[in-house]
Parts: sequence; C-alpha cells; structure tokens
Amino acid sequence: MNFHEKPNTFVNLVELKVSNLARSLDFYQTIIGLKVLQKTDSSAVLTVNGVSPLLTIIEPVDIIAKQPRTSGLYHFALLLPNRKELAKVFKHLIELNVLLGSADHLVSEALYLTDPDGNGIEMYADRPANTWSWENNLVKMASVQLDSRGILSELEDKEWDYLPDSTILGHIHLHVSNLEEAAEFYTNGLGFHIVSHYPQALFMSSGGYHHHIAINTWNGEGAASPKDNSVGLQSYRIVYPSEIERLHVLEQLHKLGATVTQKNNSYLTIDPSGNKIQLAIYGEEGCYDYTIR
Repeated sequence: MNFHEKPNTFVNLVELKVSNLARSLDFYQTIIGLKVLQKTDSSAVLTVNGVSPLLTIIEPVDIIAKQPRTSGLYHFALLLPNRKELAKVFKHLIELNVLLGSADHLVSEALYLTDPDGNGIEMYADRPANTWSWENNLVKMASVQLDSRGILSELEDKEWDYLPDSTILGHIHLHVSNLEEAAEFYTNGLGFHIVSHYPQALFMSSGGYHHHIAINTWNGEGAASPKDNSVGLQSYRIVYPSEIERLHVLEQLHKLGATVTQKNNSYLTIDPSGNKIQLAIYGEEGCYDYTIR
C-alpha cells in the first residue's frame, strides 16, 4: 500500500530557512542528492524527479543562527523506495565522511545527519508493511542498533547518482512545547491518529502508516517558539485527499480556536508551538509550487 497518496493524508513539502543559500544548495545537491527545480537570489526549490517540489530553502536578509531549546524542526525524513537504495546512500555518505547517526526502528531502517545550519535530516527505507507489528491500534517501534553490514551487503556495482525519482518526503518530526496540547491539535484538529509512543514523544499517521508526523518535548516542556528570522522550519505542507476533507479539518480547527489564514485557494494554520502548516489538496492546481513568504 502507498501511504503517501489518496485516500491518505500526508506531508509532501518542507520549507527551511538557511543562513547561506549557496552553501546549503551545495550540501543538498552534493551530499543529499536533490536537484534544483527553481532558483532565485534568495531561495531555491529542490526536487528528486524534476517535477514535484520536495524541499524549499530560503535565505532571509536578516537571518540569525538556529536557536537552541526551542520548538520547530527535529528532522524531516526522506523515504527511499527500498533497502538497496538506502545502501547506496549509506555508502555515498560514508565515502564523504559525513557524520551519521543510525537506528533500526523495526518498521524502518534509518540514517540521521544535519545540514550546515543544524537542520535535522533522516534518510530511511521502510520494511514491508505486512511485517509491522500492531496491537490495540498501536504499531511497535523502537530505536535499536542498525544492521549496517546487512544494509551495505545489498549494494550492487552501480555508482550513487542523486536520489531515485521515487524518493518522497516520508514524514516530519517536530519539537513542541506541550505534548498534550499539540496532540489535540494534530488529532482533533488536523485529523491524524496516534499510532505509537516514545518517552515524551507521539507518532501520528493516517491510513495505518507508522507515522506521517511525530512530535516531542525533548527540547523541554514549555520550549519557546524560535524567532521568525531564526534558521529552521519556515513551514511544511499537509496534503488532504479532497476539498471535503480539508473543509472538515478547517471546521475542526475553528472549533479548537486555531489560527487559519487564506491566500487564494490555499490555507495556512499554526500549531500551538508556532509551527506553520500549509493545508493543501491532493492534485490541486498550484499545490506543488505554492510557497509562503
């Protein structure tokens, strides 16, 4: 099952503020393997398939360094189509001496790194969904040692050459200031379901995925929102399967007292910790080139 298309609700774009556009462009092309779709003097839209934006990076004129112990991005996660492609990325990063973290999450195998500004990135491959273990509507997840040798044994003789076109944005993981308050917003407001727990963290999804969105308070309960001109998350985009679904979500957000603003046919809301979220519809015109400034 494809957990990142209709009738599911999922995340498909992240916008980041960076301190040096040229440096970040070099990193995201050379290290990560993304390609430039559009570029201006202060921003760039990156893609894997040459059509669909996946990441936008922006260099504001008054940018300041990433602030510690705040809400915002923990990491965004690039989902590779299979273990062999993860192995190619793994070898590529090792050869470049990139500092890596890693984990086996039972449902997936993952590598972790940061961009030049400290923005977190996960690159992972899912295990087959029929191997995931569910009990009482919760999926079993963990963070155990990655079988690095097993992954690298998947390698073939092909050289790494950017990311495969089928790479997508698998999920986003956020720092929030209050777990209970954020959980209400993401479930009763945005319509996701809690599917797993870690200490001080929740994982949420639609359609039985292990998670499209995760939230944590690992930066501390009551963590402040970063300044608007701080390096970090600008916004991210959630895609709903239909206008009916989005209208239902807008109504739920109104009942919660959440802020929602409209620009043409696009909507922006803000979670209780200050994370900005674009609310889009699957396949709608403009969904794949809309950027909030």
